[in-house]
Amino acid sequence: MSAKQTRNWLSDLTVEHVNALTPYESARRLFAGSGADAEQVWLNANESPFAGDYAVDSSVFNRYPDCQPDTVIKAYATYANLQASQTLVTRGADEGIELIVRAFCEAGKDSILICPPTYGMYAISAQTFNVGVHKSLLNNDFSLKIPDILSYVGKVKAVFICSPNNPTGTSVSQQDIVKVLDAFKDQAIVVVDEAYIEFDIAQTQTDLLDKYENLVILRTLSKAFALAGLRCGFTLASSEIIQTLLKVIAPYPIPAPVAQIASKALENQGLAKMRNDVAVLKDELISLSAALADIGDIQIIGDTNANFVLFRTQSKTELMAYLVKHKMLIRDQSKQINLQNCLRITIGNPAQNKTLLALIKAFFADGSQ
Repeated sequence: MSAKQTRNWLSDLTVEHVNALTPYESARRLFAGSGADAEQVWLNANESPFAGDYAVDSSVFNRYPDCQPDTVIKAYATYANLQASQTLVTRGADEGIELIVRAFCEAGKDSILICPPTYGMYAISAQTFNVGVHKSLLNNDFSLKIPDILSYVGKVKAVFICSPNNPTGTSVSQQDIVKVLDAFKDQAIVVVDEAYIEFDIAQTQTDLLDKYENLVILRTLSKAFALAGLRCGFTLASSEIIQTLLKVIAPYPIPAPVAQIASKALENQGLAKMRNDVAVLKDELISLSAALADIGDIQIIGDTNANFVLFRTQSKTELMAYLVKHKMLIRDQSKQINLQNCLRITIGNPAQNKTLLALIKAFFADGSQ
């Protein structure tokens, strides 16, 4: 059978909307096969540069893990100042996005609302299940365009708001969140993605969970907790929403080693490490942002409420190629709405940031652009 014939029968067999999908371009996917990790500095996936040291108990690996490990649930609920019944642990926050789409949106009928430029997985998760995607573009200062968002009341089943927002680093005010929650009461789930909240903890919306039944908050251990490889996230909501999501979650979503490490990360020592890491990264972010703003035509875009800095330069393509050549990987965000010529740098450790800054200075000083 020819390759063409194979493609034809496979395409015919594949669900129509899946044929049309473009997969999410993760940092690892973009640079797959580009060289040994040891030779490259990965500042393109908003990962922490500070790895932890954890031991696991392998004596339980012959048994299936709990669907919702009690130690993890109780530990995160305590950390978030919530009840265990308001807490769901998932395979990264990405699974939380998927569960919300699956539980509340009917394929081929319902839609969600996103506010670009923002995290790409909201749209892809919806499209994977043949759920429509509406877009309310952010204002020029990357704040929510409230009147436009409210025009979708009755038209969508879920509204996704990222705060702090990836890739702009901007946080959404509680005043605006409340306006959206009030408008969509009894109409839609309002999802506030707080993957980066430890970098702007004063802006968490957890205090609203007891007031608004339609609020869902997404969290993760991937960023501030430096556990991206663990794939452990949390969905925070009313106990009723949590019970609904448990109907569509996988039987064993959290592997036993993940549960053990997550529990350790949420103990006092783990929390102290996380907060120290966050303090270091915030200092580095402020310093790097200030230095970048004095180089060439670089313009800092958005805010610095996460663990990355977004900037614009007319030499975007040439600078990106120059950094890749020197094994320094950052993220091109110029395909996003209103982010033409924009690049995003994940904050690394002090040595990595120093090397990156030296490379960028050399690029502009040598006229490499």
